[in-house]
Amino acid sequence: MSTDFYLVRHAIKEKDAGDVSISVEGLEQAHLTARYLNKFPISRIFSSPLKRAKQTAQIIGKAARIPFVEDIRLRERANWGDLPGQTFEEFVDMWNQSTRERDFLPPIGDSARRAGERLSSCLIELSVQFPCESIVIVTHGGLITDFLLNEFSQDELNHTHSNFINEQSNLIAECSITRISCVGKEFKLFEFANITHLSC
Repeated sequence: MSTDFYLVRHAIKEKDAGDVSISVEGLEQAHLTARYLNKFPISRIFSSPLKRAKQTAQIIGKAARIPFVEDIRLRERANWGDLPGQTFEEFVDMWNQSTRERDFLPPIGDSARRAGERLSSCLIELSVQFPCESIVIVTHGGLITDFLLNEFSQDELNHTHSNFINEQSNLIAECSITRISCVGKEFKLFEFANITHLSC
């Protein structure tokens, strides 16, 4: 009895520090994603508590007539603006270090490995609570990547992209959909970072 998950990266956000909204372009992306997901028997929607994810989830939920639920475990590994006084360049350096060194713990946020474990535990718990359902998870690109690196071998990931490890920060576009299933504590990957629905 598997649970299907549609892992959606939030729509394009405004270029600023902190808990920012999605942009005008992001609004259009979110509506296209909502229209596409309406083709599937979605039963529940869960979202990161960050505004860009909640706004994306709200649009998807409105189209599906399903309210979304916030879950802090779906928050990004780290968010620019959470560390007072941190410049964007400093944030990028911190992010890149935590990407290269998966157990590096930044001054604020989680290590890449711990962030991925956070998402795994959330999905496993939801699969136990809601077996055989189809669930949308609106979260962040870094967190999805951290999860995939924890749960799948490099060979499996290289089937999705030939240079997954080195290119990981650029592979999950805004409003892309990665489809997985979960049975017990076992995950299967069916579709990676699909964006075909955004060109409709």
